[in-house]
Amino acid sequence: MSGSVIDAAAWWSQTVPDQTAIDFDGDVVSYAQLGEWVDGVAAWLQDNGVTAGDRVGLVGANSLEWCVAALATWKAGAIVCGFNQRFVAGDLRPLIELCVPTVVLADVTHLDRVKDIVSRSTPFAVLSLKEVADARTRAHSPMPRPVVSAEDPTLIVFTSGTTGTPKGVVYTHGTIAGVVYEWSLAERVEPNGLRPLLALPLFSAAGVVWGLARSMVHGGTLYLQQQFDPPRALEILQKARITTLNGPPIIFEQIAAVPGFDEVMLDHVTTAWVGGSRVTSSLLERWRAQGVALRQMYGQTETGGGATVMPAGGALEKCGSGGMFTRIRVVDESGDDCPPDVTGEIIVRGPGVFPGYWCNPEATARALRAGWLYTGDLGSLDEDGVLTFIDRVGEIINSGGLKISPIEVEALIQQIPGVAEVAVFAVADPKFGETPAAIVSGEAEVDPTEVVAFCNERLADFKVPRYVILHTGPLPRMASGKINKRDLRATYCDAPQRFPRVR
Repeated sequence: MSGSVIDAAAWWSQTVPDQTAIDFDGDVVSYAQLGEWVDGVAAWLQDNGVTAGDRVGLVGANSLEWCVAALATWKAGAIVCGFNQRFVAGDLRPLIELCVPTVVLADVTHLDRVKDIVSRSTPFAVLSLKEVADARTRAHSPMPRPVVSAEDPTLIVFTSGTTGTPKGVVYTHGTIAGVVYEWSLAERVEPNGLRPLLALPLFSAAGVVWGLARSMVHGGTLYLQQQFDPPRALEILQKARITTLNGPPIIFEQIAAVPGFDEVMLDHVTTAWVGGSRVTSSLLERWRAQGVALRQMYGQTETGGGATVMPAGGALEKCGSGGMFTRIRVVDESGDDCPPDVTGEIIVRGPGVFPGYWCNPEATARALRAGWLYTGDLGSLDEDGVLTFIDRVGEIINSGGLKISPIEVEALIQQIPGVAEVAVFAVADPKFGETPAAIVSGEAEVDPTEVVAFCNERLADFKVPRYVILHTGPLPRMASGKINKRDLRATYCDAPQRFPRVR
């Protein structure tokens, strides 16, 4: 495919000019209004030195201005680089130095942070997203659409950095078109009928690809929240008859906890994909009672965000068998396919697989081999080719040569009454090298000895956590909604010295 998101947005601005393109919690912009606004900002970016192929950085919370700036960057033929607005200057600096932007646009909260970086590194212009907002009320001349090829980079999304400095995942026009087209064949999407609710950050693949770009391609209406507000999200789900809500389990857990959730019917939500961690059976039943089938998915930023999803009514612990044009394999250390139900590394091939990391040929060569993405994730395929995700390779605990999946232990502890959140990872053990530790956040007081006793009855003894640490308040999370185990490891790396071993 040679088209772009801008081609689609221009089509809908002419075909359905009065339809709402983006509803930012009640602040509405139509396709016609959006098109003119984008033209004005694209011209402004060009006046500030942006040319085709340049990188344009964006730092800020979810907003209409963020969306318009991204679309204007694409209209100018440049590459969008979204940065995590929660990052401090020390986190942002290496990412900005990696992508070498011509300009970085920041909201008022982050302007000084970005200016501090430009004064110490490669020069680039710092512009305010407020100027994007001010352009909304002015008239603008139409701009010609850029001529692009499917292989041209159009977006850089940074990985979460759980194993080190984040890497820049490159998306091309073809990657985005392929992702949207593939899943449009499998999901019920009517022209102009897509209505996603997006509370995840726009700088993530879930935000800029599955939220903004997908909505523009389908001519749908993106319902955007600045940040996740569960009561407001439930209200929007009902009133706007949202069709699509995707995210980590915590999104669905917190909406289900809103008073009155059990009294509403949400069967218009036809796409409810859950990723990042396993879904509990109780959460599944809460949403099923309201007419929504939560469906486990598997994917990475490098696969376009989603590679597989279970059909409605499928097995809870499985993640599906890939999209129509996406192939999934599970291989051993020699690269040979594993037999059914045998654990190995998940590898993926399909239209959503990225072409490489930005300016990182070594990491690209490790990840992409003979057309397959080696994900670094462990899983198994059953006889029908349906995937079960086990864990990240780097997360597996090696206790005296025996391998333990933290996700398996977490799923069990999550069943204990009073446990709100749990994270399991390895800590040092003088006898076995590593042993599991469980960090538990409770809705009520949780007794560590009872946690161990519960696990002893249901797990092999080597899998049972020998340190159960009660954490005050919610566990830290990354922008994707996943629990931030890197921060927890740093906080509790000396758990054997600070906490008693539970037997």
